[in-house]
Amino acid sequence: MTYQETTTWLFNQLPMFQMQGASAYKKDLTNTLLLVEHLQHPETKFKSIHVAGTNGKGSTSSMIASILQEAGYKVGLYTSPHLKDFRERIRINGEMMSEDFVVDFVAQNKSFFEANQLSFFEMTVGLAFDYFAKEQVDVAVIEVGMGGRLDSTNVITPLVSVITNIGFDHTQFLGDTLPKIAAEKAGIIKSNVPVVIGEYSEETKPVFITKAKSENAPIYFAQDNPEVTYECALLGDYQMHNKKTVLQTIELLQSQYNIEENHIKLGFKNVVQNTGLLGRWQILNQKPFTVCDTAHNSHGLKIVLNQIQKHEFEALHIVLGVVNDKDLDSILPLFPKNANYYFCKPNVPRGLNPEILQKNATEYGLYGEVFNSVSEAYEEAINLAKDFDFIYIGGSTFVVAEIV
Repeated sequence: MTYQETTTWLFNQLPMFQMQGASAYKKDLTNTLLLVEHLQHPETKFKSIHVAGTNGKGSTSSMIASILQEAGYKVGLYTSPHLKDFRERIRINGEMMSEDFVVDFVAQNKSFFEANQLSFFEMTVGLAFDYFAKEQVDVAVIEVGMGGRLDSTNVITPLVSVITNIGFDHTQFLGDTLPKIAAEKAGIIKSNVPVVIGEYSEETKPVFITKAKSENAPIYFAQDNPEVTYECALLGDYQMHNKKTVLQTIELLQSQYNIEENHIKLGFKNVVQNTGLLGRWQILNQKPFTVCDTAHNSHGLKIVLNQIQKHEFEALHIVLGVVNDKDLDSILPLFPKNANYYFCKPNVPRGLNPEILQKNATEYGLYGEVFNSVSEAYEEAINLAKDFDFIYIGGSTFVVAEIV
């Protein structure tokens, strides 16, 4: 198979949460354990840092990887989902893996995948682990896909576990209360492995403390640390919390890696060019000021929408699309009424019909037109916006993927 045929097979052969939603969710690690055994346990052949959390996983993982890169190490980075190219998920020092490696890996293991009915995510985790092991990375930063306890990545024993924060997302899988969600994320806490908690609340802190105690894992609460003043290429207000989490993690890694002050400074500053991270308060244009952001749940959107209000502008234009399992009643009340809306559907099977989105939005006093695609909605916003207006594109990672 060619690279294109291989990725099409990966996407279509078996359920993929990114595209399909609930039907792709696996409720245990049986398949992943079979897979790593089949691959001769690549996850034991490199050191790792494991990052979970409702929001900020990708940014936090990328900043940690960037700092380690600046310190001169060969650093693997596994994140999800991708925006444009499947290989964005698996990088070493910012470089995506080769197309040939993907083709060869699938060709060599296809019969095993089919015989055991592995999911897209399980196969992709296996691919990442195999690649990092064969390339002999000094360390790999591994981002959890969803949850933690039952996530396919949760077969590693890392140097440090990181949980960025807890908010409401994927409640149909992870639970409908913050303590329940926290318990799923806390599933990545391992015996005698230090854990960094980025943000906590009165409800979630006891969950983390209890789990850490049961695993004899030293626990650190980055939220309580002083503000981080390093300049960072990631500009969203929410990065303030992520930077604290990163710095606490780096401090723990300094016992095993030679990471100096200048590496930290440059790691924050060069994170986008070092890792290729896109879609985090990404400024697309100055006149009109145009920003896209992948925030897609109430926890993330609250911060992003608040940041918009800190800007001075004449009129606000919001290009909005979501997926069909999104709890609209938890996010629509957060959006400002004094904005022009351009409702659209991201081009994935899970995309919500924009007419349904418009109908629900109207109930919250949000008014606008419906468009057949994200690009049409964005083009219309550009046409109507004046120089001193503000355009925001978001609501879903998949909306942003069609713009960047």
